[in-house]
Amino acid sequence: MFVQLALFFVSLTVLVVASRFFTRASEDLGRWLQLPRFVIGIFIVGIGTSLPELVSGMMSVGKGATQVMPANVIGANISNVLFITGLCVVLHGGTLTLRSKYIFIDLHFLVGSFFFFVVVAHDGVIRFSEAFLGFIIYFIYAFYLIRGEAEMEEARPSRPQVSPPWMGFCMLLLSSAAIYFSAHQTIDSLIAISQSFGVSDALISLTLLSLGTTLPELVVNIRMIMEKKAEMAIGNVLGSSVFNALMIPACATTLGRATLPAQMLSLPLPVMAGGGLLFYLLTHDKKMSVWEGLLFICLYGLFILKIMGL
Repeated sequence: MFVQLALFFVSLTVLVVASRFFTRASEDLGRWLQLPRFVIGIFIVGIGTSLPELVSGMMSVGKGATQVMPANVIGANISNVLFITGLCVVLHGGTLTLRSKYIFIDLHFLVGSFFFFVVVAHDGVIRFSEAFLGFIIYFIYAFYLIRGEAEMEEARPSRPQVSPPWMGFCMLLLSSAAIYFSAHQTIDSLIAISQSFGVSDALISLTLLSLGTTLPELVVNIRMIMEKKAEMAIGNVLGSSVFNALMIPACATTLGRATLPAQMLSLPLPVMAGGGLLFYLLTHDKKMSVWEGLLFICLYGLFILKIMGL
């Protein structure tokens, strides 16, 4: 048991760290290719921080652990919307103003993506025949944002061409291999731990795995807060949550269908939907206060206590 727990935490740590190196290498390559800053910031960084959820979700479905992916998506999105958002606002130390003209696009797609996930998961089974619509919705979201940013990018001065980042290419390959093997070991250890404790792998995925896989978002967002970029931190939460709800089920179910036990449908799924709606309502005035951040953290703490039966 202790060996499996150690393997789980070590492999999860490697997965998170490798994802961070992968994201940094992707940023270097994006700058070399002269991709728009918005594309690098929102899509490369946003998707990069969701890599642990994506890879572990696909790996779990491929191994027949069909409950892991949905539980991890639900847990990660609850952690993003309540805990990480609340912590970002509290660390900001004052009222956070969201000035981006894209904020309402993100907010609308956040609610829409959560609604999509609830609809495909409400019967306890997620099939590719329904989850593939997540691809379409996400590409609509991406196209909408990129088209608007392209007009602003044209007005900016062109950047000088830089030399190819050969170190970035090497880091991309090495981190990709580390992500694959660490995700493989993470899922194997999670299955072994759930069997040893006699609990469902969905419960462990909802708590330990989801907290671990949201570490990249937490680390990136704290760094942004320290750099006085709190608004970008909230944008990262939104982008990551939308990606989790739309793309991960669509990608993972290409390898087989996923399932949700009754305990996921009774509390965690409604909490995710309610958390997304609360986030939308409290940010509709483009402001978030420290008190609202503390409310989010308290709600997340309550959710964890209820899940653990305390």
